[in-house]
Amino acid sequence: MSEIILSAKNIHKSFIKSNNEKLDVLKDVSLDIVKSKISMIVGASGAGKSTLLHIISGLDSADSGSVEIASTNISSLNDDKLSKFRNKHIGFVFQFNHLLPEFDAQENVAIPMMIAGESLSKAKNKAAELLELVGLKERLTHRPSELSGGEAQRVAVARALANNPAIIFADEPTGNLDSVNSEMLHKLIFDLRDKFSATFLIVTHNPELIKLGDVVFEMKDGKIFKQQRGK
Repeated sequence: MSEIILSAKNIHKSFIKSNNEKLDVLKDVSLDIVKSKISMIVGASGAGKSTLLHIISGLDSADSGSVEIASTNISSLNDDKLSKFRNKHIGFVFQFNHLLPEFDAQENVAIPMMIAGESLSKAKNKAAELLELVGLKERLTHRPSELSGGEAQRVAVARALANNPAIIFADEPTGNLDSVNSEMLHKLIFDLRDKFSATFLIVTHNPELIKLGDVVFEMKDGKIFKQQRGK
């Protein structure tokens, strides 16, 4: 039986525009994400995809509705508890890698583990293992400025895996990469699902990535209006 790792119920989010008009970005959106699957959120620009991802990952809050991840209602957590929950249970990969420029690849991957209370030596050892896993064994001491775009994004994936998260959220992870590096990142994501039973929820426009998803949610005008099996 499929295990639900994330359940979002009746998420509503609106913004006030410069003319004081209210804009409803998300309109009572509900979705369930199955563990060890790769789920995609697709749709035109302005459909609400990134806003939804930010809310269900705890980076933003909804006007109403609830989000439960790994049996924890994150909507009820205060800022401090939510930050700790995100660090321990959620991984993030964005279009831009957001690596810290003054630290090398190994240090960037180790930092989330150290924030969670791991010792420097253990964090760096695991970081080295994760970087080898994503094909960057020879790049441990390279800073982001010394890495290609594809390499930096793989460091970001290794960092997202650091604390064995319940789910990894990715917002246009290949949006800044060429076709060769995009294909490499696609393969890496699916290898991680198969090897570690990792769970991904990905916002993407990339048609090649969409074709590979286990489940595809299509958004339009702030609502999910179609859910379909991928592949």
